[in-house]
Amino acid sequence: MTSTATHPVAASVTDRHLTWLSLVLALGMFITLLDTTIVNIALDHLRIAFDATVTQTQWVSTGYLLAFVAVIPVSGWLSERFGAKRIWMIAIAVFLIGSALCGFATSLPELIGFRVFQGIGGGMVMPITMSIALRAAGPVRVHRATAVVALPGLLGPVLGSVAGGAIVEFWTWPWLFFVNVPVCVAALAFGAILLPKVPSVRVHRFDVLGFLLLTPGVVAIAYGISEAVGANGFAAIESWLPVAAGVVLLTAFTTHSLATRRPALIDVRVFARRSFGVGSLITFMSGFSTYALAFLLPLFYQQIRGETVFHTGLLLIPTGIGTMFFFLVVRPLATRLDGRIVVVGGVALTMLGTLPFALAGTTGDALLLLLGQFAQGLGFAATTFPVLALALSGLGHDEAPHGSAAFSVVQRVGAPFGVAVIAVILQRLASDARSPEDALDAFTGTFWWTFGLATIPLLLAFLLPGKKSAEPEAQATQA
Repeated sequence: MTSTATHPVAASVTDRHLTWLSLVLALGMFITLLDTTIVNIALDHLRIAFDATVTQTQWVSTGYLLAFVAVIPVSGWLSERFGAKRIWMIAIAVFLIGSALCGFATSLPELIGFRVFQGIGGGMVMPITMSIALRAAGPVRVHRATAVVALPGLLGPVLGSVAGGAIVEFWTWPWLFFVNVPVCVAALAFGAILLPKVPSVRVHRFDVLGFLLLTPGVVAIAYGISEAVGANGFAAIESWLPVAAGVVLLTAFTTHSLATRRPALIDVRVFARRSFGVGSLITFMSGFSTYALAFLLPLFYQQIRGETVFHTGLLLIPTGIGTMFFFLVVRPLATRLDGRIVVVGGVALTMLGTLPFALAGTTGDALLLLLGQFAQGLGFAATTFPVLALALSGLGHDEAPHGSAAFSVVQRVGAPFGVAVIAVILQRLASDARSPEDALDAFTGTFWWTFGLATIPLLLAFLLPGKKSAEPEAQATQA
């Protein structure tokens, strides 16, 4: 059995220290993910506030997303070169400053520019957070650390909807961003005390060619995906051309990563590992089901059920309760089971929770819908925690920064890609809607699509390594 002693940092971090350290990391990650949902639910309010078009206002979200994904690939090199703790603190500080500037913006172009700056900080937080957690926990305690760190990603969309709806309905829009400031200050204060100091090392020379291929490739794909929500979907040249260019660049980067003698910006060989490769694929495909549901449910409640933004946020709470139920009640039990069983059960629960919406009417069935959301939250958590732990447990100590960055890229591209595909399906089905019944049919048809697409991660879950087969893989990477 691999010991935490094989990890210099993990050997010096006690169980109690690991718990507090994970909570601090979760705090930083929570606010960066929460902010995305808070702003997304308030885009129509911002459109009215700045007297702008939908397309112009959408750049408040798109600009943040592009900056977010642009910095992920370089985060691993930066954390090695200057120290993970230092870069994490800088990233939180950049996000804090960007949040304050957004709140003081006087025009839409200013707000978009400040959101880009904010996204630079937010994009570095996620991969560096996972890297610090993995190094501090070591392979033996990786499930414990990743569970705490991954929780914000599950609760952020739900709590963000509630907070965003409340701010829009009862307050003023600048507080969409000012709310981040005290949380960031707390994260910086506790981070300075609790985060382990990992000294910078003399790393390899920066992979300039890899950067010029990978970063524009990821940004191009993210931009193309964001444009797919238009009238022509992925058929629009604004969508398919950037996606195609991004695929070409990523293909070129893969060739470069495999052929270069110097360490590449991200070593694509980690995807050949069964746990990391299959886990990444499941995470990417989850965009078509779990992340798509987070997109569909608010629209369903507002457009079909006629709920306000704030009431919609309240109605989404059962999803968060389902997530917390897994974390507090089910997870101690789930850690004793084969990870494949937990993931399969999680995907099945998510599919089960989708059925009430696929069979819903314009009125009634409220309790059944809320129970469905509880099942979705429980299933989302049961899928995400084990997959993340299995993927990262197969990484060696020196691979943690780059592996975490690679996993973050997959997650941040897969989620909007799946949402965009589901949005195009909804748009196609709703294009001929002439009555409330037609609009309902469009939504129920789209829910059936998410149900069907969830079978892909369900089948992939059976390819994950079991506990016995995963341990030798982890040990081999630590040797």
